[in-house]
Amino acid sequence: MSKALSKQELHNLAMNHVGKDLEHRGFEFIAINSKLKRHPQFVCMDKTKQYFFVIVRAVILPENPNNYDVVWMESFKKHARENDAKVLYAGVGIGSVKGENEPLYLNEEYLLEYNGIQVLETNLN
Repeated sequence: MSKALSKQELHNLAMNHVGKDLEHRGFEFIAINSKLKRHPQFVCMDKTKQYFFVIVRAVILPENPNNYDVVWMESFKKHARENDAKVLYAGVGIGSVKGENEPLYLNEEYLLEYNGIQVLETNLN
């Protein structure tokens, strides 16, 4: 019998999708942190040597993966400004093909809602 994916495993699944997207976009990875509630998950650099802090948030569908804690994000943006980095946000929704309240299992099909990477403005208002 299969065991349902843990929160950490769901987070890792989301990170894999985002990591492939970043790689496809030409980013160079400086550091990766896959632990839950540790931010940023990716520190990367573009071709101009600009640093980016990437926040990955995995949610269970039907929760909207594009929503995030705005108050917390403001403190994170401050951290990015202090490190001359830009902030990218990648929300990933994952769900079971069997239904909204069904768990996800390893090596089984799943639903994915990923609208790409959002650039979050770090300038002060």
